[in-house]
Amino acid sequence: MSPGRRRRLVRSVLLLVLVLVAGGVWLRDRREAAPPPAPVPAAARPAARDAAGAATRAERPPEQRTWRLRVTTHPPGALLSIRPAGGPARRARTPFRGTVAGGELELAVAKTGYNRLVQRLPLDRHRSPDLWLDPAGLLHHKLGELRSGSNPKQVAFSPDGRELWVSLLGGHGVEVFDTRTMRRRKAIRLGKHGAVEVLFTRDGRTVYASQMETASVWEIDRHSFRVRRQLPTKGNWSKVMAPSPDERTLYVANWVSSDLSEIDLRKGRVRRLLKTVRTPRGLWPTADGRLYVAGFQDGELQRIDLASGKARTLLRTGGAMRHLVGDPHGRRLYADDMGTNQAFVVDLASERVRTLAGTDNVPNTIDLTPDGRVLYVSNRGRNGASYYLPGPEWGSVLAIDTASGKVLDAMVGGNQTTGLDVSADGRLLAFSDFLDNRIHLYAVPAYRTLAAGGGGRAAAHRAELAKR
Repeated sequence: MSPGRRRRLVRSVLLLVLVLVAGGVWLRDRREAAPPPAPVPAAARPAARDAAGAATRAERPPEQRTWRLRVTTHPPGALLSIRPAGGPARRARTPFRGTVAGGELELAVAKTGYNRLVQRLPLDRHRSPDLWLDPAGLLHHKLGELRSGSNPKQVAFSPDGRELWVSLLGGHGVEVFDTRTMRRRKAIRLGKHGAVEVLFTRDGRTVYASQMETASVWEIDRHSFRVRRQLPTKGNWSKVMAPSPDERTLYVANWVSSDLSEIDLRKGRVRRLLKTVRTPRGLWPTADGRLYVAGFQDGELQRIDLASGKARTLLRTGGAMRHLVGDPHGRRLYADDMGTNQAFVVDLASERVRTLAGTDNVPNTIDLTPDGRVLYVSNRGRNGASYYLPGPEWGSVLAIDTASGKVLDAMVGGNQTTGLDVSADGRLLAFSDFLDNRIHLYAVPAYRTLAAGGGGRAAAHRAELAKR
């Protein structure tokens, strides 16, 4: 190797050594300048592990997780069986609180004197089912109770069944409840007074509520809950309403002035007042231009020809005719009489009237299932010293077969069972206890179940009506 090349090699090696030394010094200085890592506290290490565990659990499918389950029954003290799909049952008394593995559960509840209740429950989140046990033999199943404002006079399901509107005679308007959650959605104030009746248009967009003190009808937008207008009736003490079949006209019964208002809904004006029997209440217009009126004062059933205004009395019981409802086929009309404790049926072709069935004491509101096969009747029970004081009996609701007049089932209510409605799909029944500020919600069984049920509690409920 030549001397020159040897010198260049030595210089290269020295330069490389200097670079490596300088780099080492620089890295040492960086480590000394950086603060030491903070030690992890002992208490924080389990929390970190818990957070990591929670994140892992959250990633699992719902059926592979555990959930909190709280089961309440009415009445309490029932034997509860919790059976997962393909697994052994877990047994406890209600009310129950515990942690249960997710998945499809079968809840079975049993208590002496009550029907056994079995329900499927998908446990994919924390759940708190509130279950009602039905008295032994009852064919209807109670879904729950709603607490309302003062004196719930009438109840009405929205056409889609999602809401229940309640008129408050002792309040300041109406309340709206969600039928699924059973919680109140809205309270709608109608001036300074309460409401008597409430009804929907077929499309469910509009609600009408009658008010006695102002002799008027309030028109409400169902979706916004806003009052659109107040329609005067030009009568006195307006109560029951009925729309014409084409929904262009609203008929309103005026209790004190003994007439009915015919209101043009497009103009919002009364076309005419028609004289009726004394203290008109229930109304039912037909597609061929007839209007039937229930006269409370003398137990009369009147028919008015809307074209001529001429009237004819079809029945006079001397009692107190209250409510009317027609079947979906336009062939029959049903009425109830508070004074005689009877339900009547009218053949609309011949206008012949016959007794359909006896009821419990002081029948009030009536309604039909959509197929017209079952007539529901609410009964207040015997009155006390005053209309606003509890009487000696509990109220009730009867399910009557419209073909035979037989009572298919019976539910015992509270103080003065009054308002009543069947949902448009026939699956739900609601009724109110006027003096208890309470609404009952029931599932309606199929007609074949009622027909094959041996009368349900038609006989047994009578022993429970007298207060002890």
